[in-house]
Amino acid sequence: MNELPVTLDQLALRLETLEQRVHSLEHHSDASANSVLTDAPIPAVSPTAEGLTATQTAGLFSVLGKAMLGIAGAYLLRAIAESTSLPRTAVAAIAIAYAIMWLIWAARVQSDTWIPSAIYAGTSALILAPMLWELTLNFKVLLPAAAAAILAIFVLVAVTLAWKRDLTPVLWIANLAAAITAMALSVATRELIPFLVALLLMALISEYATNCNHARSVRPFMAVAADLAIWSLILIYSGQQTSHTDFRPLGTASLLVPACVLFMIYAVSIAVRTTLLGQNITVFETLQVTISFALAIFSVLNFAPQFGSIGLGVVCLLLSVASYAMVPVVARKLTEGRNYQVFAAWGTVLLLAGCTLCLPAFGRSLFLGFAAIAFTLLGVRLKRYTWQAHGLVLLAAAAIASGLLDCILHSLAGTHPLMLTPGAYVVALCALISYGTCKIVPSETRMHEALRFIPAALVACTLTALLVHLLLKLVALRIVPEVQHIAFIRTFSTCTVALAMAFAGVRLRRPECKPIAYAALTFVAAKLIFEDLRHGHFEFIAASIFLFAISLMIVPRLASTGQKI
Repeated sequence: MNELPVTLDQLALRLETLEQRVHSLEHHSDASANSVLTDAPIPAVSPTAEGLTATQTAGLFSVLGKAMLGIAGAYLLRAIAESTSLPRTAVAAIAIAYAIMWLIWAARVQSDTWIPSAIYAGTSALILAPMLWELTLNFKVLLPAAAAAILAIFVLVAVTLAWKRDLTPVLWIANLAAAITAMALSVATRELIPFLVALLLMALISEYATNCNHARSVRPFMAVAADLAIWSLILIYSGQQTSHTDFRPLGTASLLVPACVLFMIYAVSIAVRTTLLGQNITVFETLQVTISFALAIFSVLNFAPQFGSIGLGVVCLLLSVASYAMVPVVARKLTEGRNYQVFAAWGTVLLLAGCTLCLPAFGRSLFLGFAAIAFTLLGVRLKRYTWQAHGLVLLAAAAIASGLLDCILHSLAGTHPLMLTPGAYVVALCALISYGTCKIVPSETRMHEALRFIPAALVACTLTALLVHLLLKLVALRIVPEVQHIAFIRTFSTCTVALAMAFAGVRLRRPECKPIAYAALTFVAAKLIFEDLRHGHFEFIAASIFLFAISLMIVPRLASTGQKI
């Protein structure tokens, strides 16, 4: 019994020790938890987040359920239309209003994601497209023009509703469904014009929305749809009369206007975007304007041949002037040269097309030759080498139109050299003037060398052809020139021009003359193998090889002398 108090004291001490340990452990765990909460970030996945995901999943199923109810309502309207209980015109109006109601719902739904809007817009499209097909083809309630108008209104309503929030899914689904339905109904009803007008209106709406920074992604699809529709119109009505007996006959205006309107839509849109809005022209816009202009040209050539090539040429020249007039405007708007290059290229291409269609061969040679000089002078004065490059293009076109290139080829490699025409002489003079206006700049690039090399090469080839004709005329005073005489005269003329170009490169400090001289020697080497050795006599072959050897020794020395200078 005496040991009992001692035992109780020991037990009390142990209990107190255990309480202190438990207390210290509890405070230590709380401090660790607080430090973890303050130092470490909150995990992204939590029970609350899992609950939100489940809520979103339930909301998605709810949206799908509502969409299925909408489809069920469409089938109910289809059953009512098939029965005779109500007038089909009234049912058609209710069905169209029902589809537009779902489109309005798609634009006004409040959600953090785009999925509900896309589902409701898809429901609207699935209601409208089959309903229009049935009402137009089976029930004959709607005329093709009315169906096309409804499709255009559907797109207009979609753009209007999605304007503020820029709902891309709604715009895409509405435009896609309307365009596909329009193309399908145009084939099924054999009525192209109403649906083509609807597609053009959709393209116009798309371009207007794009210029207002809305619905940019939709415009390529609408452009392709309009292009395909107009191309189908051209293919169907440009063939034999028996190939389109199922389609209603159309007048000339109905066949011409759609392609011209398509070109005007995109031409005006690009003009507004580049001049008023100061934006860069895109690859899509460049291709689309080119395609639409080609479709307009094909339409005129197929459906209005009485308009004639002169009328088309005048139109091309007017558009060329308009493109050139846009060049300084877009150059002031943007420092980037894409717009500058595109409008200048369009101007040059249209100028070539207009001259080809309007002017005869001699007049075309004169006009293009003088235009090449003007462009070269303009490029040198403004230090815009784009104009010099376009001048070279015009000079090459003038050489082809005048027959200068043909004369050069026959003089250097043909069986019988051709005489140069008056137009060829004029173009050769224009090439010489263009080459003379090209200046050497301190820091030259390969582009600068090419701008001088091409007219210099054309001048050298022209001089060679002239020398061949002159020597042939002199020989013809005594004997009738034969194959061996022509071969030797060509070798002599080419070697002479090679020496002259090498000498001119030294005296005039024109480095582009050196590669022309070496190119001439390379041509002579090939000519000796393929012409002189095959058709020449031994004495003429020996003379040709002698001239070639002398030229091989002199030209490199002249070129190296020019480098030392």
